[in-house]
Amino acid sequence: MHKIKGDQKMPFTPKLETTKTLNLATSAPIAFYALVGVIFLILLPFSNYPPHIALTGIMNLITAYSLFTKRSWVKWLVIALFLVATTLSLCTLYYFIFSNWIVSLSLIAYLAFTWLFTALLILKSK
Repeated sequence: MHKIKGDQKMPFTPKLETTKTLNLATSAPIAFYALVGVIFLILLPFSNYPPHIALTGIMNLITAYSLFTKRSWVKWLVIALFLVATTLSLCTLYYFIFSNWIVSLSLIAYLAFTWLFTALLILKSK
């Protein structure tokens, strides 16, 4: 319980009410950005710690948190991640498209889901 003023205490239930209003359209982007953030941070030791992967992973986790808490600035994070993910994926696909099929297919799926959830969140915010 948090103190508001004097002896009044606020329970934690208002924070947990956001989980009751989650449906598939609102929880899928949260899960996507959280999962991608965790995957990028797990891939860091396997790819010799490139800073752009770490920053993209951290930004994905921040975006998932801000979507969950319904922050007003989440639209700008989604747009920034859209640009970063598109650039990162297309540049990597250019070099790996025919040499490594697993990396290519996962990057195409990542790119498609990024575009889908960006369009969903931008259209929903209007």
